[in-house]
Amino acid sequence: MKAIGVSIIGCGSAAPEQVMTNDDLSLLVETSDEWIRTRTGISKRHLASTDLSLSELSAQAGTQAIAMAQLTPGDIDLIILATSTADDLFGSAAKVQAILQANRAVAFDLTAACSGFVFALITASQFLRTGVYKNVLVIGADILSRWVDWSDRTTCVLFGDGAGAVVCQGITEEDNLLGFAMYSDGKQHDALNLGYHGTDKGLKEGIKVNQGTYQPITMKGRDVYRFAVEKVPEVIEKALFNAQLTTDDIDWLILHQANQRIIDSVAKRLKIPGEKVIANLDEYGNTSAASIPLALDEAVRQGKIKPGDIVASSGFGAGLTWGAAVFRWGS
Repeated sequence: MKAIGVSIIGCGSAAPEQVMTNDDLSLLVETSDEWIRTRTGISKRHLASTDLSLSELSAQAGTQAIAMAQLTPGDIDLIILATSTADDLFGSAAKVQAILQANRAVAFDLTAACSGFVFALITASQFLRTGVYKNVLVIGADILSRWVDWSDRTTCVLFGDGAGAVVCQGITEEDNLLGFAMYSDGKQHDALNLGYHGTDKGLKEGIKVNQGTYQPITMKGRDVYRFAVEKVPEVIEKALFNAQLTTDDIDWLILHQANQRIIDSVAKRLKIPGEKVIANLDEYGNTSAASIPLALDEAVRQGKIKPGDIVASSGFGAGLTWGAAVFRWGS
């Protein structure tokens, strides 16, 4: 029988052991703990060691999520890895599959920057609702420390590394993915970039190619802030409308952990009280696609988010892309 609904039945997360505090950063660039905290809400960030791969970090989070779901890796049919910092430009999801020994699972990468986890969750739901797959592991993971200019104080203070994962299961009862919405605006693509830069190389007369690598992250901070505080409340309201719910029905709000000011502004516009807002960027900074599932996992394991609670989540970032998913936690 084809599944008609989706349930999120397990979560997990992982963060590197290395920690860089604001005081540590003040030794690298002209900044201070007070300057960073008051403007971003960030106090520290976890950074991957030189021998830790994105695939390994992703697998750690995935292992926890599968265990919470009371499944085995062999029960997983599909792995979607949302990342912008794969170990291999061809993709890292298959390597994660191998590490997990999820031998039955097909695996692929999805890139939508800081919106990646929400986009991947929505993508997973389509496979489940049609009954094609039963159990899908969705991972959001990024190692942005690889691509930060550590001499640029406007960006190096923001980003950290991490991974978060959820197991989604197709069910024949009510659908626990209650509503969603996704948007893109490529006209603003230059607001946040991790761009390719190369030089021409002549192969023979009349034939040239371009070869190079990707350059560190660049960001127009004010543009991104204005975009987020305008578009994120709108997309959450759209997802709630699709779910036939209102903000009063939300038990918890989990936004992409980019900046505490953005989180506070969005919650205020939606009239969601602070006690319903999940935030952990004080500890981890901006972990891109990892930030929402990492915050979700911590809140679940701390006993804040309980089975049956309704969670509104929204990711937003480079592309520009933004999206929201409203779901009921647990089976």
